[in-house]
Amino acid sequence: MGTITTSDGVEIYYKDWGSGQPIVFSHGWPLSADDWDGQMFFFLQHGFRVIAHDRRGHGRSGRPVDGHDMDHYADDLAALTAQLNLTGAIHVGHSTGGGEVVRYLARHGESRVAKAAIISAVPPLMVQTESNPGGLPKEVFDGFQAQLAANRARFYRELAEGPFYGFNRPGAESSEAIIQNWWRQGMMGDAKGHYDGIVAFSQTDFTEDLKKISVRVLVMHGDDDQIVPYADSAPRSAKLLKNATLQTYPGFPHGMPTTQAETINADLLAFLSA
Repeated sequence: MGTITTSDGVEIYYKDWGSGQPIVFSHGWPLSADDWDGQMFFFLQHGFRVIAHDRRGHGRSGRPVDGHDMDHYADDLAALTAQLNLTGAIHVGHSTGGGEVVRYLARHGESRVAKAAIISAVPPLMVQTESNPGGLPKEVFDGFQAQLAANRARFYRELAEGPFYGFNRPGAESSEAIIQNWWRQGMMGDAKGHYDGIVAFSQTDFTEDLKKISVRVLVMHGDDDQIVPYADSAPRSAKLLKNATLQTYPGFPHGMPTTQAETINADLLAFLSA
């Protein structure tokens, strides 16, 4: 565990375990590096070096008033990889973290990167626009911001116990431990950073970023994702990427790296080892 300081003075917390080929994990909104524990232990035991950081405004990292956008997120990731002098790295991003990985690869190049995987990821674009008619209306995300500002604790509890893990589906087996861990991570972060982050993950258009990426990318997405709907995300990202493999999971929710960790970890390992 350690920290780096970015060029604009933000302290970024990270975990760094083991040796071997590095895997760098980028977490989803509004969570932290802790959300990757199930993957980090798994890949550590398979001989990889595993690294995960808390995004600015999240977890144990610094809480600047501004800079909660994809360019800063990508620049922070670049600063971390440079500070650790990583080469041949594999980048894995979940949800907002998938957007962070895509923007990092497009903005900072692939010289340090071997492969990437994006899981339940926000690219190409979440919000509905004239050119993206299948996106979610902006009012949905405005509502997220309003709920966060009014009662963040309640809003986060309702997300975790409902659509994030699909616990609201008929017959779903809910887990209080998973719900509380999600809530714990969310409440560790900064309300302002999370509020601004909603705009970052929903309104950033990654179309041109995806076109620039040439490394192999595994696109993993559940078709029952209630947070980032499948049809307008994973298949479109895979089509825009030069060298993508699309892996679709029938019935899996947005938070599938946690609730279906055994399946996701095995498929990731197969991709990374190929």
